[in-house]
Amino acid sequence: MNNSLDNIITNTIRESGPVTFKRFMDMALYYPGLGYYTSADTGIGRKGDFYTSPHLHPTFGMVLARQVEECWDCMGRPGDFMVIEQGAGKGYLALDILDYLRDRDIYTTLQYTIVEINPDASADQKKMLGGHVEKIRWIKEIKDIEMFTGCLVSNELLDSFPVHLIQMDDCIREVYVDLDGDDFVEVTGEPATPDIERYVEEFSVAHQKGYRTEINLKIKEWLEGISSRISDGFIITIDYGYNAETYYSEERDRGTLMCYFRHQVNEDPYRNIGKQDITAHVNFSSVKKWGEESGLETLGYAGQGIYMVSMGLDEIISEKYLNNDNYQFEMAKIKGLIVPGGLGESHKVMIQYKGDSDVRLRGFNIRNRMGVL
Repeated sequence: MNNSLDNIITNTIRESGPVTFKRFMDMALYYPGLGYYTSADTGIGRKGDFYTSPHLHPTFGMVLARQVEECWDCMGRPGDFMVIEQGAGKGYLALDILDYLRDRDIYTTLQYTIVEINPDASADQKKMLGGHVEKIRWIKEIKDIEMFTGCLVSNELLDSFPVHLIQMDDCIREVYVDLDGDDFVEVTGEPATPDIERYVEEFSVAHQKGYRTEINLKIKEWLEGISSRISDGFIITIDYGYNAETYYSEERDRGTLMCYFRHQVNEDPYRNIGKQDITAHVNFSSVKKWGEESGLETLGYAGQGIYMVSMGLDEIISEKYLNNDNYQFEMAKIKGLIVPGGLGESHKVMIQYKGDSDVRLRGFNIRNRMGVL
């Protein structure tokens, strides 16, 4: 075995029998102190296993700072406004948001809350955000949040939620993880919860024999938890994903599960356990539907690139970089955030709202694709 987490998962299977892939993924990513997101060795950024939009260029955070400020304006500029970020990584996004807002009216009313289960990540974030430390607090779980007015921001969070794997045979079969000697192997069995069958029908998952895909039920639980704590506010979600029709098309018959290890992509979740990221794309149709069932109105859905342009990316470039000696270098990195074929197309922005205001958001003025969800 490669490490103690391998042993823990192996012993769990030997003692209790096969586990759902969802439980395997949960242990691989979140087992205390040993999972990918809970260990001291998690590598995010250019030197780690993957990088996200905030690592590519600060304008991503500046655009979201503008979005936070617009949300504040739409709510009548309340005197106490909370911004919650879950899945803050190294803290780059929080830093870029707070740096941009520092000299604006909203800064005096703002409290920034970071939800972080990894104490080593929290320590890194505190170093990164030292210039704003009086504005920030850290909590470990969403359930630790009281009722709030403000907005929750997440970037590439939902794709890291543990998923059920299913495979179509004469009926729906769930993928379980078992042992063959010391090796992890997959077997199939009855779905662990009736919610899987309901999901398959609800989102028209393809039924041809051999079809394999993922089902992320944790998103529903997450939305319900956030909505129950919002008195007035927004959920801003950025992630890679599709609408249900595209996600569960017959052509995508192997699903979207991917693993990242030292900037290399592979499709084997049973190696580098606790050392590599495991992700699946987001079904944004489920985010919209379950959000509405939880009392959240969907305001907009668009690709990241068109959203950033609509939010005034050109104005930020003129303000911050036009007279910069490294203008061409900065522009090359900014293009990576918006051009088709990259993050600008693969990543989507969805904003949901709970409250009594009549809200229209600038980021969806050019294109709002809610109708495809």
